[in-house]
Amino acid sequence: MAADPLPDISGRPPAPTRTERARAAALVVGGMVLVLWALQVVDSLTGYALVHDGIRPRQLASLPDVLVAPFIHVSWGHLIGNTVPLFVLGFLVALGGIRRLVAVSALIVVVSGLGVWLVGPADSVTVGASGVVFGYFGYLVARGVLDRRPVDLVVGLVVGALYWTMLGGLLPEHRGVSWPGHLFGLIGGVLGAWLWRAPDQPVTGGA
Repeated sequence: MAADPLPDISGRPPAPTRTERARAAALVVGGMVLVLWALQVVDSLTGYALVHDGIRPRQLASLPDVLVAPFIHVSWGHLIGNTVPLFVLGFLVALGGIRRLVAVSALIVVVSGLGVWLVGPADSVTVGASGVVFGYFGYLVARGVLDRRPVDLVVGLVVGALYWTMLGGLLPEHRGVSWPGHLFGLIGGVLGAWLWRAPDQPVTGGA
């Protein structure tokens, strides 16, 4: 007769199951998307007054807008175009933990926004979550390469295969598209994958 397993007396809560992690990821990222849609409703009802809070390159008064601009969109089409990739890629990032999602998102927002502020066209105003989308893309692909865990590698390959076409948004030739936001968002995501990469496994010798 098999012995009963010893009870966990460490006092630590049990690790969440995959289903619980997926549910939490979907709820948090879905909440992020709902916030964007709620702000879009407010903005459209006020004649898009919030767009004035976008990033204005090299204007000191606009530095705080680095943290605000990703939540604002110039039109419903702009928001709709960002919604699906933001949810899908954000969900995949959040499967690694909600705290990881928050940390990676904050880094991407800051790096992308500062990049726009430093090198964006002087007469432009930049808003939108596309820099975050590019950041999530960069994070997921780079994580697969850096961590070399089978699951992360497969996720990175699938993400790269599904979304590689959006890399055209890194080119300066597209009018009305913030290539600095995309480029620096991507850089922020890759930097996040490097900063929070999995620790190297210890190498042990044979007997």
